[in-house]
Amino acid sequence: MARTVQQIKKVELHQHLDGSIPLRTTWGLMKQHGLNPVPTLREMRRLLQLQEDEAGSLLSYLDKFHYPLWVTQFYENIQRVTHDIVEEAYAHGVRLLELRYSPAIHTFGGLTLRQAIRAVFSGINASLRRHTDLEAGVIIISMRQHGPHIAKIIARQSLAEAQHLHERSGVVGFDLAGAERGNPPHLFRDAYEIARRGGLGLTVHAGEDEGPEFIWEAIDLLGADRIGHGCSAVRDRKLLKRLARDRILVECCLTSNYQTGAVERGAPHPIHAFLEHGIPVAVCTDNTTVSATDQTRENRLLLDRLSLKEIEAIHRQAADHSFVRKVPFFADRGHRLAARPTSIPRRGSSRSSRACP
Repeated sequence: MARTVQQIKKVELHQHLDGSIPLRTTWGLMKQHGLNPVPTLREMRRLLQLQEDEAGSLLSYLDKFHYPLWVTQFYENIQRVTHDIVEEAYAHGVRLLELRYSPAIHTFGGLTLRQAIRAVFSGINASLRRHTDLEAGVIIISMRQHGPHIAKIIARQSLAEAQHLHERSGVVGFDLAGAERGNPPHLFRDAYEIARRGGLGLTVHAGEDEGPEFIWEAIDLLGADRIGHGCSAVRDRKLLKRLARDRILVECCLTSNYQTGAVERGAPHPIHAFLEHGIPVAVCTDNTTVSATDQTRENRLLLDRLSLKEIEAIHRQAADHSFVRKVPFFADRGHRLAARPTSIPRRGSSRSSRACP
């Protein structure tokens, strides 16, 4: 069964570069530069992969992203790790890949934002030349903790590297990630307006560590085409109807959602509720190294309730929501913003004005 699942042609719409660098690649680069903080690969694994006693907190999960930054401050290293990530995804049946990446945290060693982004293109393009049946693009992330002004700078740089300006891979989307608490989506409205006007696909990490109100803001105020994680949406029936009505895809990351505490251990994953409500979903890995997972494993987790044909259908539908295949500038997503509220409702207030009619 595992072999059959591995052979399914898969669509990966939510995978972070920093958290997906193969363990041996990071270890090799650290040894090469004399940066390894521990003497053995086994000890390094504990630093890069979430351990069972560390699960249950998003902040503990995000702590695993620190060590890879030691080696991804150099163009050649970024190129190398990107290529290895893409090759590993391809081996698990991924044929359409959107790799997301925050260039700002890879410029501490002197790279410019442009260089940090183009290094990723170079790594992806090496795989595209090798695999003619592979499609790939980059989603640029702005980190919440960097604030709204940096987000606008990142959005403008994303437009300068948009896919339609490149022969092969390019920037196809814009995202907001990092710790949700204390960083509501509405603060980043201007950055998303820049990205939207430039024709980029829009996705937002929302509802992973906060309630459904953050998902409402991502949709109504940022114009999100897709939602990353979106686990708390199951607590709001009106929101579920809205996601279904507007065909807003939820990027579901089963393993990481249990590890971060977004979904309680033993509880069914929200992906099943999304499917029951007619909401489009994608099966995603989030961070293959941090979560010790891959596309084959994530899809196998669904076999207790879904058939192989149903899983294949999920991937076909996810392809229709891919930013790689979106025609820039001509996709009219303004209808969601036309009637957006002019003020932000307070936490716990009524959202009947946003409800699906």
